[in-house]
Amino acid sequence: MAGGTFFGHNFIDKYTSLDSFLHRLDPRTKFVTTLAFILAVLLTPPQRWQAFACYLSLILVLLFLSKLPPLYVLKRSLVILPFVIMVALFIPFFKRGEVAGSYNIWFWQVSITYSGLVIFWNVLVKAWLSVLSLILLTSTTEFILLLRGSQRLGTPPVMVMILSFMYRYIFLMADEAMRMKQARDSRSFGGDRLRAIKTVGNMIGTLFLRSYERGERVYAAMLARAFEGEMRTLHQLNLRQVDAYFGTGFLLYLIFVSVSISGF
Repeated sequence: MAGGTFFGHNFIDKYTSLDSFLHRLDPRTKFVTTLAFILAVLLTPPQRWQAFACYLSLILVLLFLSKLPPLYVLKRSLVILPFVIMVALFIPFFKRGEVAGSYNIWFWQVSITYSGLVIFWNVLVKAWLSVLSLILLTSTTEFILLLRGSQRLGTPPVMVMILSFMYRYIFLMADEAMRMKQARDSRSFGGDRLRAIKTVGNMIGTLFLRSYERGERVYAAMLARAFEGEMRTLHQLNLRQVDAYFGTGFLLYLIFVSVSISGF
């Protein structure tokens, strides 16, 4: 914990330093293909399970080429599932259609319909596949390069700048919060719940004030250095032939899956 750092700063860019085929692709190529993959998954009807199997096969092949640890990808992809389940859990009970089963819960009788189960499966599978593609994108591309690529694709510079500042200073705020928590724990001698809530409220207020003051200092430093509103990096983006081949092949595969599966 040298230098007062308690927070793991590599939870976003943990595996972006690996050397693989996907890591060497231009961020714009990966950004466009990921967006195309998510759109293809979202537009696929839930009854075409063959298409979802093809999408999953494509992601698994790319994960193998990226050299990312499978357990790491699986753990990160499962984080989103509880939120998706909470949103889609009641759909099978309220969607009208042929009843698949009825259950008595206290004084209520609820029924599950087949159409509701189809929608539940649809939401769950599409969310998981989309999260897998985003994990593949963020784990093979440095966040700064990803922002740079999105700006070159037309993202408003103001949005890119806000995201870059968030990425830069979220770690400092997390360090600050961890130091405040450690100071609270070292001075805490117990107490009731109301006192604990009051202490947490004071910590949040103090963290907000320190964040505001830091923002003012950063803004003054930017003005002193004649900041022009553009984030500059040492890395220059360069589209190569391999990016064109990969992007074309990826899009053709998605089109082939969409067209061929629709014929079944």
